[in-house]
Amino acid sequence: MKTKEENFVGVRLAGIPMLLVNLLFLIGIVVLFVWTMNHVESSALTVALVITCVVLLIINTIFWGGFMQIEPNEARVMIFFGEYEGTVKDNGYFWVNPFYTKKKLTLRARNLDAEPIKVNDKSGNPVMIGLVVVWRVADTYKASFVVDNASMAPAVTGAVMVDNVAQKMKAYENFVKIQADAALRFVAGMYAYDHSGSVSDTELTLRSGGEEINSILETQINERLTIAGIEVVEARINYLAYAPEIAAVMLRRQQADAIIAAREKIVEGAVGMVRMALKKLSDEQIIELDEDKKAAMVSNLLVVLCSEEGAQPVLNAGTLHQ
Repeated sequence: MKTKEENFVGVRLAGIPMLLVNLLFLIGIVVLFVWTMNHVESSALTVALVITCVVLLIINTIFWGGFMQIEPNEARVMIFFGEYEGTVKDNGYFWVNPFYTKKKLTLRARNLDAEPIKVNDKSGNPVMIGLVVVWRVADTYKASFVVDNASMAPAVTGAVMVDNVAQKMKAYENFVKIQADAALRFVAGMYAYDHSGSVSDTELTLRSGGEEINSILETQINERLTIAGIEVVEARINYLAYAPEIAAVMLRRQQADAIIAAREKIVEGAVGMVRMALKKLSDEQIIELDEDKKAAMVSNLLVVLCSEEGAQPVLNAGTLHQ
């Protein structure tokens, strides 16, 4: 969706000189009114001058509505009787046509720390996952006219009055939260929690994906927020755990996987040591062993090397065959 945002090219004057002009204009009106009351004797001329002063005062009052101040990372969306005229992003104090509606928007980065939600991963396991999103308004046209701020705003209870800009940013924050949750559920459903069961060791998972998963999540959120003119600066998973109802079971499974992996390493090392022992005995001709003795020796060595308890030595005081 292409942007329709454009820079404001209408009349925009420096604010300080116009402030002085407007003050002098007001002083002139007061002087004219005082002079009329004190020096004009004709009633008809007095009425005409008083009406003139009133009209000029109304014009002066309208002129006061043309001033606007724009701070760094702020913008004003200019609307003239319902028609979009452009956006002012330059910092400073300005005066424009007072009949322009000047919608204020902040372009500053904002943080969203979403509470962990329960989702199902690719394997169907329920997991708790949370994220942090840094976002900002990037397209003032879309932010102002494409998305309905009123429908995005969360419900406000009581009689608390909220500043219009703050309320508008709350609406954007609510929109970002809903879309970020949708993107998070989508990404979490694409990948398994970790490498277990039927998940290959080379497959990307939520636990091992790291920056790659965060990049995919950021892309998904950006796609959903483009319509509102909102840009995601950064998105990352900041909480990941199994849901409480299966956490204990999954912990026991992880412990079992760790024990099995450790046993495999121990057995692999023990077999290598037995092979080396038999080879050295044979190469150095220390002793000749028949197949039965080799089998007994392999059995004893494997028991010693693979056992969790310390081996108890037995001394053979007789011959080899006793």
